[in-house]
Order: sequence, then C-alpha cells, then structure tokens
Amino acid sequence: MAEGTNYIDRLVAELCPDGVEYRPLGEIADVTSGYVFPVKYQGNEKSAEDNIPFYKVSDMNLPGNEMFMTSSNNYVSAESAKEMRASLAQPESIIFPKIGAAIATNKKRILTEKSIVDNNVMVVTARSVINSKFLYYVLTGFDLMSWSMGAGAVPSIKKSVVVKHEVPVPPLEIQEAIVEILDKFTNLEAELEAELEAELEARTLQYEYYRDSLFEALDCPRVPLGSFAQLVRGSGMPKTDFSESGVGAIHYGQIYTKFGTATAEVIAHVPEEKAKKLAVVNPGDVIVANTSENLEDVCKAVAWVGDSDIVTGGHATVIKAPEQNAKFISYYMATGRFNKDKRRHAFGTKVIDVAPKNLAKIEFPLPPLEEQQRIVDILDRFDALTSSLSEGLPAELAARRSQYEYYRDQLLSFPRKGENQ
Repeated sequence: MAEGTNYIDRLVAELCPDGVEYRPLGEIADVTSGYVFPVKYQGNEKSAEDNIPFYKVSDMNLPGNEMFMTSSNNYVSAESAKEMRASLAQPESIIFPKIGAAIATNKKRILTEKSIVDNNVMVVTARSVINSKFLYYVLTGFDLMSWSMGAGAVPSIKKSVVVKHEVPVPPLEIQEAIVEILDKFTNLEAELEAELEAELEARTLQYEYYRDSLFEALDCPRVPLGSFAQLVRGSGMPKTDFSESGVGAIHYGQIYTKFGTATAEVIAHVPEEKAKKLAVVNPGDVIVANTSENLEDVCKAVAWVGDSDIVTGGHATVIKAPEQNAKFISYYMATGRFNKDKRRHAFGTKVIDVAPKNLAKIEFPLPPLEEQQRIVDILDRFDALTSSLSEGLPAELAARRSQYEYYRDQLLSFPRKGENQ
C-alpha cells in the first residue's frame, strides 16, 4: 500500500508541481435527476422487449449490485421510455439516493448499461476531463448527508448544491493510476469477504449437521409436546407499550432478530400495570414466535434462563415444561426434523401461523434429564464457537474496510493548486 501511495506522490510531484486543480462537479460532469415511475410500467422482468433497466433506490441493495448495477426489479421497453419522456442515463454514470432516509446509507453505484432511474435518484455522468471510475472513488469517500438540505423530517439533495461541490482533477494519467491501484485493493477486499463468509457458512452447516445428528441418535420415546408441557398463548403488547423500566419483556419480533437459543437478559420492559395483562414467562420456560412471514422463521424459540419472571405478548406462545430442560427444547426446535414437522401444522400464505393446539401435536424426543443436559452442554460449546466466528467476521471486515478507506483517502488527497506546498 505504501508503495502505491509513494508512486502516486511521485507522479503528482512530476505532473502537478504547483498542486492539483479542484473544480466544481458541475464543470466536469453532468448532474441530473430521474423520472417519476408510473405504476403501470412497473413489475416487468427483463425480456427481449423490456430490456431497459429502470432503477429505484431499493435496487442498489440487490445482490451483485454492491458497486456496479447489474440487475433491476423493473425493466421497460424503448417505447415505454419514450412514452414517459425519460432520457437514458449512460453506462459508467454514478447514481445515489437523493431523498429520504436512504441518503444516510451513503450508497453510490455505477451503471453498466443505458438505464432509467426514478425521481428519488441522482445521476452524475463524467465528462472527458475526468475518469468516471476515478470520480466514483472520489465520491465514495464523501458523506451524502453533507449535501442534504432542510430541517424537515425528509432530507433531500438538490442539484444546485451538488454541482458546486469541488473535486480534485489531476491529469488523466494520475487518475488512471489511482483507479488501477484501488481496483486491485477493492478486489482483494471482496475476495477476503467472500472467504470469511464462506468459512462462516461452512461452520454453520457443520454445526447444524452435528446438532441434528445428536438429536437423531437419541434412543428414547418421541411424544407430543402437549403431553409434557402446557402451552400458553400471549396477546397484546405492541411496541408502543415499551418503557425504559418496569417488567422485563420479550416481543415476538425480537425472537427473530435479537436472541439465539436462550437468553438471561431482556432488551425491553413494560409498565407493571400492563404486564398484569400479559402472558407470564417463568425461568425455564420457552417462548415461541407463532407468526412469521415465512416458514423458515415461524416457531423460532428462545429459552428464558433469567432469574425472574418476565412477560410476552401477541404472536407468541409460552411453553411451560418445568420438569424438562428448556434449552434442550429450544435447541430441538431449531433442528431440520422439527422444521419439517412444523410445516405440516402451519397455515396461511402472506402470514404463516402455527397455533398452540397444532404446536402441541408435534413430537419431541424426551430422554432423561441427564441426557438432555449432556446434549445442551455439547451444543452450548459448539454454539459458542460459531457465535465467536459470527462476531469475529464483522469485526474483521470492519477493520479491513477501515484500512481500505484510509488508504483510498490518502491516495485521493492532493495538494490544492495555488496553495503553499
């Protein structure tokens, strides 16, 4: 990295002895906004006729669109584009969100073909004086929120502000050299990210196979959940009931996003008066999310292993089996066999639900408590290893990204022409 920086420094000293010129964006690029996207043109997949991508801000989040826009949720025909009086944005143009909370995501992307963008997107098309990829890297290090206007609830970016923003414009030879260096570094970062994510996926699959094998190897009766547990369905408790203190609570939505197999802590509370109307969760109970938008997540469980009673609300069921190991039950409810069984008892299309009476019919293995604890101990250790990797991956990626951003910013920092060197 230092070698690349030194090489650029030598080039700048040779080609720009008096410093690098900074010019307003409006002088070296065309800045335009997108078009209103009528509903009647939306929803078309790519075809021989509908082959012009019409990008919305949300398309920047599609897999594969991390830098280059290669796919869209909507395509239109040339005839439709003409009817909308929409001009096509050119390949290598840079796009970014210009209104709403999406500005804070700071996303910038590069178009790979002639495209249309909607009116929530701004387009910057480099002119011949500046390399489009160089301009992309310059803008990548810029915070879009610095351009946002207004003190209202909805931030927005105006063209009149963007065109005044000054960017460095060194000779094309320097621009191309920097692009080559940053492209290599970007590719290395992407390769590392793919390797780390592949490692995490492999460990997760290994863990899931091992966990399922432990349960399948049990030589014990399989009995309906309702034969050894009481199931209590919760009700109420919208998030608006949450308070800073009071009785600990677990909302069904948190089971999907905030908790693993078990927890001894809560991240929400409700006032004591409201808690009296909710389902009580005792230490050793298991909370199950009955409702989800997909089959994979419905019936996700978390064992409550805290020291005191808490509460839960609607779309959740409390499994009370005081004579069994709560974590054993929770671990089993993550297995492939349980997931297969629950599908037979799920109903709904847009919203999937497994009612307590149907959950009670699903058979569980029920070995002696000593065997339950043995399996829990094994899975706890394995889970800790997997969690450690899961936590380490984002930290490693964050460190590498910070390193990359620092290196990029160093390469793109030039002495301004006319200032004292």
